[in-house]
Amino acid sequence: MKKWLGLIVLSLLCLGIVACRGGEDENDKQNNVQVYYLNREETAIKPVDYDLQSEERTDAVSELLNLMCTEPDNNDLKAPISAEIQIYSCRINENKLVIDFAQNYKDMLPTTEVLVRAAIVRTVTQVEGIDSVEFEIEGEPMIDYAGIVVGVMNAGQFIDNAGTEINTYEQATLQLYFANAEGTSLVPVSKTVEYNTNVSLEKLVMEQLIKGPDGTGGNPTINPATKIVNITVNDGTCYVNLDETFLTQIYTVTSEVTIYSIVNSLVELDNVNKVQILVNGESQISYQESINLNTTFGRNLDLIEEEVPWEEE
Repeated sequence: MKKWLGLIVLSLLCLGIVACRGGEDENDKQNNVQVYYLNREETAIKPVDYDLQSEERTDAVSELLNLMCTEPDNNDLKAPISAEIQIYSCRINENKLVIDFAQNYKDMLPTTEVLVRAAIVRTVTQVEGIDSVEFEIEGEPMIDYAGIVVGVMNAGQFIDNAGTEINTYEQATLQLYFANAEGTSLVPVSKTVEYNTNVSLEKLVMEQLIKGPDGTGGNPTINPATKIVNITVNDGTCYVNLDETFLTQIYTVTSEVTIYSIVNSLVELDNVNKVQILVNGESQISYQESINLNTTFGRNLDLIEEEVPWEEE
């Protein structure tokens, strides 16, 4: 009884704080969603298809959170928000959902807590108008097991291999290099992401470079349609195999900036000293008719601007 009372209060809090979202077309977009649950071993989260019944943003958020507090029909899965976890309140601030948990939220194992966070963020950000989630503990910003403020999170911060189940997450701080405003030099950007441990750090770096900077620091260097064919590391050399889209540059950056945004970012990893870039497995290619890819590249410090590095969260 106490659990269901909490769910009703949660729904009322959400409904009482923000205005309704209108528009029949927008409602249609958010009807088909996936609700993420934990597996019984608490080592992974898995999506379950769901037809959202609510038409308004606040109702939709409450509906999904109620589902995540309820044990699913599939016995192999379990609710991310267990009966022991108390939710004090939730509110929507513009496009951000803020969830305030009781102190007992911190009783979870660190690995389970990251999965719970991933499940919540991935589920509720499918609602039209909810772009991110902020977690609080009794009104204070949530601190993770490493003593770091969790901050505002979006679905893009939880990186996993498409088509595979999501396993344990870890947090990594990457040193990436993007272009300056003129596209003539590199700007260092420190970015922290939660990632699937099935994904290698080399692939994670390339995914983030292709995605481009999220904040105000730096400008993109790689065509965002570029696909990663594969990435391997052998004896300190990272072999980055990209598809032919990589050869089509849509940004105003020099060839050296593009190549060394990849090289300098990957060489920041402990296991990488040099980088060779291939296109569909071929190295006998000239990038933008100026740089021969049939070689290995080492770090280039001359292209880096001397300024305070940007940080992204």
